[in-house]
Amino acid sequence: MTQRLPQTREVPRRLRAAVRRRVERTKQRARDYRSRTEDGAIAMDGLVFASVIVTFLSFLAGSRWTVIPVVVFLASMGVGWYRYQAEAAKITTLLTTVITVSILTLIVAFLVIESVPAVRLMGLDLLTQIRNPTMDDPALGQGLWGRNDVWSLTPMMLGTAVTTLIATLIAAPIGIAGAVFVSEIAPRRVREVVKPGIELMAGIPSITYGFIGLTIVNQYFYLEFGTPTIGTYFAAGLMIGIMALPTVVTVAEDALNAVPESIKSGALAIGSTRWQTTKSVTIPAGLSGVSAGVLLGIGRAMGETMAATVMLTHTKGFPSPVFDVFSNYGETLTTVIAFEGGNASGVHMSALFAAGVVLFVMVMLLSVASQYVEWRMYQKLGGEQ
Repeated sequence: MTQRLPQTREVPRRLRAAVRRRVERTKQRARDYRSRTEDGAIAMDGLVFASVIVTFLSFLAGSRWTVIPVVVFLASMGVGWYRYQAEAAKITTLLTTVITVSILTLIVAFLVIESVPAVRLMGLDLLTQIRNPTMDDPALGQGLWGRNDVWSLTPMMLGTAVTTLIATLIAAPIGIAGAVFVSEIAPRRVREVVKPGIELMAGIPSITYGFIGLTIVNQYFYLEFGTPTIGTYFAAGLMIGIMALPTVVTVAEDALNAVPESIKSGALAIGSTRWQTTKSVTIPAGLSGVSAGVLLGIGRAMGETMAATVMLTHTKGFPSPVFDVFSNYGETLTTVIAFEGGNASGVHMSALFAAGVVLFVMVMLLSVASQYVEWRMYQKLGGEQ
């Protein structure tokens, strides 16, 4: 009597079916969980955005209940971070980006709106007028700020240009030389001491530089060289150039370090000395980054306020000749805002806002230029011409 054996294909078929059912149930549970998670994350996102919008509107309205949407925002973010951490991180980064751009846009819009009265009164003369038409035979640059309701920014624009030029002539060559020394020449132990020291200079408050310039540099030029006043464009530009040095050195040194080592090794392999390699290979290859460092330093010099405010005389006008950096005139766009903003009103205040707009545009153009040269540096080092 033969025993009947089970078919060999039937067991694997039942096993595959069971596994398939188990997989389907697991997928279904995952879909249900993902759906609940997405619904919860969507609700959290909506609550967070709604609370942020209500907080902003309540703040603008000056409501005393602004704290309520703030508490709702913090609570929803706390619960969201606990239960939907990935979504909470995503919405946090999105909010910070949107808030940053929004704040910058609001600042620019506020500056432009507040400067409208001065622009309506003066028109293009706000930026171009060099003589006061309400005065009989005025000197060049005389009475252009507040005399007979005439407001012209040209004396301050000239002062900004002069101090920035002096600072650039000081910071650019010394900064590039310092970057070359730190990156290519200095021994390792010296580099480890010098580079942190240079970066530490960037943390010194500008008012400290200004106080040193007021008590030492201004006094030195006044006593030793007999300058007509105790504060001059040259002294202010000198201190601002020293302030811009850490920015120039740091950015330029990073650019020189970014030059591929293979390029330097190739130059050394064909018999070039270390100085020839630095002069003819490293500096030209990193020139775009070095230029970006110089431009950022110029932007720092152009926007400097406290040091120039302490050191300059705040006398508005044009030197005679205009390149006289030791004249008794001394005012820049930043110093006039800092020095007169507390007591200004009406058109005077609007003219100060217009000075802020002009300064913002000038610094923005420099920033765009520095970003462009950095982009060219990466293209050049990446072999994309």
